[in-house]
This record gives sequence, C-alpha cells and structure tokens, in this order.
Amino acid sequence: MSVNPMAYEAQFFGFTPQTCMLRVYIAFQDYLFEVMLVVETVILKKLEALPGCKITPLQVRKSTEEFLLFMKKHLDKLFSKMEEVLLQLVLNIPKNVLLPEDKVHEQYPYSKEQFQALQDEIQQLQKQYRAEASAGQALRAELEEQKVVQAELEKILQWFDGLENICREHGTGNFKESLAFLTQNAKRLQDVLKDVEEKSKKIKKPDQLL
Repeated sequence: MSVNPMAYEAQFFGFTPQTCMLRVYIAFQDYLFEVMLVVETVILKKLEALPGCKITPLQVRKSTEEFLLFMKKHLDKLFSKMEEVLLQLVLNIPKNVLLPEDKVHEQYPYSKEQFQALQDEIQQLQKQYRAEASAGQALRAELEEQKVVQAELEKILQWFDGLENICREHGTGNFKESLAFLTQNAKRLQDVLKDVEEKSKKIKKPDQLL
C-alpha cells in the first residue's frame, strides 16, 4: 500500500485513495477464497463419483490451501502494480488543479510571512478587543456607582430642602443662618450632655464607696 497520505484527494473524494484500494483488494481476496471453496466442493463431488478413489477430503483441503497460497501471491503482485497505476492515473489530482473551495487561495495568494503577519495582527486585535471589553465593563461599573452616588446626593438635597422649609416655617429665612443656629444648638446640647455625664460619674463614685 502507498504511504503517501494523499490528503488533497481525500478532500475531493471524501475518502483516502488508499482506503479505496484496500477495499478493492479485500473484495478480490474474498472472491478468490469463495472460488476456491466452490472448486474444492466440486472436486470432492467428482472424487465421490469415481469408484475406488483413494484421495481423502483432507488431501483435497491441503491441495486447495496450497493452490490458494499460490494464487494469493500472484494476486498480491498483480494488485500492487494495479494499485500503483490507479493511484497515479485515476485517483490522483494533478498539481495544477484546484478544488472549488480552494479557488480563493489562487485569487488571494499569501506567503508564509504574510500569513504569519496576518495571524499576529489578528492576535493583536483580539488583545485590543479584550482590553476594550474590560475597560467597558469597568466603565459600566463606575457608571453604576455614579448612579448610586447621584441618588444619595438627591436624597441629601431633598433633606436640605425640607430643612430649609422647616426653617422658613419657624421664621428663619436665611438657610445659612439657620444651619449655623442648628450647629450652635447641637454643640450646646453636646456640652450639656457631657456635663451631665461628668456629674453622673461623680454621683456614682460615692455610691460605690458605700
């Protein structure tokens, strides 16, 4: 059998030419075996019809096997020559012939260097795409954070608007003055609370001594 892979022929036929030749060879071999069995059966029947024949079926089988080996050797030689001719002249695609699906290579030929450069460019574009996709994802996350911050700011502005309305209802028109007033009162409350805590600690100490 030929060792040439004949990949282009396999692409065209849908099977390797070597596989085709192997199946043809097996078909010839099976036919030879079947013929020899038929011949052996006919010989045995003829011998049975002969009176006083001393040839046994075992001898006939041995002779049949020897003749089969002889025929198989000749078959192998003939088939080897036939295979060579068929693979070269029948199942072979000439070098100057292109399959329809490969016509594009003829229209747009590329050298190995050009193909490698194209591959490098594709890899670079893929890297850029992944980087841009990652940046886009980070930007979307940042936009989501900004939406949350904006919502919180709107709540704070609403709170200030409510506070300003309360101040107006209580006769304080200037929001800054109202905020300063509230700050002073909050500080006074903190001082009072601190003073109360200190006095509470002083009161607790004599109780603990008792």
